[in-house]
Amino acid sequence: MSFVFDPVARPALPVVGSDKLFPVRRVYCVGRNYAAHAREMGHDPNREPPFFFQKPADALQVIPTGQTVDHPYPPKTSNYHFEIEMVVALSKGGKDIPVEKALDCVFGYGIGLDMTRRDLQDEAKQLKRPWEPGKASDLSGPCSPIYPVAQVGHREKGAISLSVDGVVKQTSDLSAMIWSVAEQISYLSSYFEVFPGDVIFSGTPEGVGAVVRGQTMVGAVEGLGEIKLKVV
Repeated sequence: MSFVFDPVARPALPVVGSDKLFPVRRVYCVGRNYAAHAREMGHDPNREPPFFFQKPADALQVIPTGQTVDHPYPPKTSNYHFEIEMVVALSKGGKDIPVEKALDCVFGYGIGLDMTRRDLQDEAKQLKRPWEPGKASDLSGPCSPIYPVAQVGHREKGAISLSVDGVVKQTSDLSAMIWSVAEQISYLSSYFEVFPGDVIFSGTPEGVGAVVRGQTMVGAVEGLGEIKLKVV
């Protein structure tokens, strides 16, 4: 059997310390997973279970370690926001995974940005429409290479930050997540069967804000290095 045209290559992320690639199946994003960010977005973090939305796998933009990569400002927005996140890459899956076994599914971790056309997201919220125009634009998921657990261990604490042109905008600690990585995986697997190749953007701390063309963002997670992007 043949295709009617050549299929597009499957998105993949480099693996640190290896010449192999991590093939990406789905990209799940956790909403409002740091209490202070939930409050700055007008929500009470003590009342909400975790919720998820998705980006297309081909929205990932690979940001090699040690390089500053051009990141295109998308169309149809005048309020383009950064959200720094730790990325969780899964090499095992399943349904209804118990919390105590969830970390066994993790292949490794990386640094990601959930770039958001905030004006389009806000409009969608007001009209009770889906978030894709705000959250799923092309290259809206810049991501570092993946650091295997065997190299860095499980990332349950450590500084996470983002700066714009040298000014720190977001800073927190992974331990401030409302829902831990294990809890995220377990909860997600109650709604979807998760598979090897699934990626989770694990939530952003407070301080999200807009960038414009010409500015440079630097995102960092302790133990995972940093990524650098210039908005063009």
